[in-house]
Parts: sequence; structure tokens; C-alpha cells
Amino acid sequence: MDDTIGQHTKDAGHRAWWVAAVAGVAIVIAGAFSTMPGILQDPLRAEFHWSRGSIGLAASVNMVLYGLTAPYAAALMDRFGIRRVVVAALATVAAGAVLTTMMSAAWQFTLFWGFLVGLGTGSLSMTLGTTVTNRWFTARRGLVTGILSSGSVLGQMVFLPALSWTIDHYDWRPALVTLALAAVAVAPLVYLVLRDHPADIGRRPYGSDTFTPRPDPVPGAARRTVTVLCGAARTVPFWLLAATFAICGASTNGIMWTHFAPAAHDHGMPVTTASTLLAFIGVFNVAGTIVSGWLTDRRDARRLLAVYFLLRGLLMVSLPLIMTATVSPPMLVFVVAFGLLDLATVPPVIALCRTFYGEDSAIVFGWTNAAHQLGAASASFLGGVARDTFGSYDPVWLALGAACASAALLSLSIRVHRAPTPPAEADEKTYASSAPRR
Repeated sequence: MDDTIGQHTKDAGHRAWWVAAVAGVAIVIAGAFSTMPGILQDPLRAEFHWSRGSIGLAASVNMVLYGLTAPYAAALMDRFGIRRVVVAALATVAAGAVLTTMMSAAWQFTLFWGFLVGLGTGSLSMTLGTTVTNRWFTARRGLVTGILSSGSVLGQMVFLPALSWTIDHYDWRPALVTLALAAVAVAPLVYLVLRDHPADIGRRPYGSDTFTPRPDPVPGAARRTVTVLCGAARTVPFWLLAATFAICGASTNGIMWTHFAPAAHDHGMPVTTASTLLAFIGVFNVAGTIVSGWLTDRRDARRLLAVYFLLRGLLMVSLPLIMTATVSPPMLVFVVAFGLLDLATVPPVIALCRTFYGEDSAIVFGWTNAAHQLGAASASFLGGVARDTFGSYDPVWLALGAACASAALLSLSIRVHRAPTPPAEADEKTYASSAPRR
């Protein structure tokens, strides 16, 4: 009994958990930046008289760069180390936020927020969580992935109500300065605590019985990133995962975090109230993502994805019926359910990438996440255009509900267990870093 308690205490104090915690804090900061376009729309339109499409374009550029940066960030972490890449990313998002406060034209918003902040947050995306999990954990990978994946939404939950209140009572510029200061404050913590590999401090990965030497730096980060993409692109699972994750991005980051608050405001709901609802979605998102990680360790990842997408689609098509000026019981049900499902797709997708692509799974997931952000960018831009064109977001909710239903079918079509690979499919088998469990 005493030995068991002692082992649990030792496991809880393993350096891997501290590394994961600090990486999680950086992901939280990045998450706080992701919802800003939604609460900036009205202030920017009032001050600069920009259209929703113009503001949505900057948000779209941000999301595209967020996605395209992620796989290169994973390769850069292999080349230069996690700590250096994370510190540089925090400095980049802080600079982008400060420069945005000085803008006077829409193209500057696209440059400062779209390019700089997108570049920085892309390096602090779920790819960071995947890299930390792969290096520091052998056991509990699904759980840790779920916890780190929830970090981006935790950032929204922690910062969004306060930032919305700041904008209402002061201005949008102090809100951005607050985010920049938060990023600068976290950088020293990252430098002091975060380590690139367990071997750096003479430790084993959590749950491993053997010591793993630190791998040599991998030169040619950009070349390796493209090489991994070319290899993965010759396999069917990559395209199925990319397609489902693109729909995931469109139905979460793309529409909810950019257009939910303006859509609710169209129905008479104050933006502060709508932002608070988004924050509550974040509360339940943390629980949903952690539970999804726990389930991913125990259940078929494909079936989990299918269930998540089907339920999310039903929630999407219900929004035109439950949007009102006040917070009604159906809206509260939506907030809880959507929060539980929002990022629940991430642990199964990471697990499937790890199954098919082994040691290259972080980079492959980065490219899959790029598809996620392309879907998000499309929904962010087209959602604003649809609102300008139709005067309502209702067609957008219905279209995304149908897309989620198709994503559920795509998830079930991913073949994990199958007979030995025939010669025609040798490329896929040869490419995998370790033999996939099929």
C-alpha cells in the first residue's frame, strides 16, 4: 500500500508533468489571441468603417498562417529545440499585438494581426502539445494530449470575458496590450522550466522503463517538413484526416470564435453576454477534451470522431432556432454540449497520426492541422461574406451542420485494421516510421 502511494507521488512529481504544464501555459496564451477578431469586429467597424469581409480577411490570413506554420514549427523544434521556438513565438505574438494598436488601414490589420500573430500562434499550436507528449510521455499520452489541446480554449475562457469588458469600458487597444504583456511575462517561465528532451536532465520519459538518448538535431527543417508531407500525401489516411479536420476547423475556430458573438448580437444579445457564453463553452471544452483523451486511450479513435461530428452537426443546425436576445435554457444546453465536443476531435486525430506515421506524427499532424486552419479561414471569411450578402448567419449554420455529417462518414472510412499491405500500396507501408497497427 505504502509502495503504491509512493509510486503515485513519484509519478506526479515527474519532470514531464512540469514541462507539460509550462507548454500548456504557452498554449493558453496563444488561445487567448484566437478569439479576438470576434470581439474586435464592432469596435473596428465603428472606428474605421471597415466591412465584416475586410475584418474576416485578416482573421482568415491569421488562421491560414497558424495552420501552415505548425508543421514547420514541429521540424524547427527538432532542429533548434522546443524552448527556443516557443520563446521566439511568444515574442512574435507580442510584437504583432502591439503593432496592431498602431494601425490605421485594413491592410495593416491583415499584416500585423493576420501575418505576425498568425505566425506566432501557429508555433504555439497543438503541434507543440504533440511534440511535448511524444518526447516526454510513453504512458498517458491520450490524457496529456487532451489536457494540452484544451489549453487553447482555456485561454479563451480565462481572457475573453476580461478582454470583452476592457473593450466595452475603455477601448480595444488596451485589450491587445494586455495580451502582449501576458505573452512577454510567460517567456521567462518557458526559458527556465521547459526542456527539449528528458535526456537533457537524465530522466526517462514518463511511463518508460528505458532511458532514451536525446536524438541529434535534425538539419534541414524546411526540407524535412516538405519531405514528410510528400510521403504522407501518398497515403489515403492523411487525406481523410485532413478532410475531416478541415471541417472541424470550419465548424469551430472559423465560425464560432469569429462570428458567434456578432451573430448573437444580430438577435439583440449584448456582445459581452455572447463573449461570456463563449467563455463558458471554454469551461466545458476543457472537460470534454480531457475526457476525449481518456477515451482515446481505450476506444476506437475513428468511431469517436464520427460520434463527435454527428453531434456537432446537430448542434449547428439548431442554432437558428435558439438564438435570442436573452440567454435561454436551450442556449445553455448548446453551450454545454458544444463545449464538450469542440476540441474533443483533437486526441483521436493525433492518435491516428501516431498510429500511421510514427516518429513523424507531429509533423504530419501539423499538416493535418494546416487543413484545419484552412477550413477555419474559409468559414471565417465566407461567414462574413454570407452575413453581408444575406443579412443573416442562418445559411452558414445549416451548411456547416451538413458538412459535419459528411465528416462523420469520412471518419468511419479510415481503415486502421486490415490485411497485410499489397504491393500496390507499398509506398504507404514503407513510409510509416513504425509498422502501423492495422
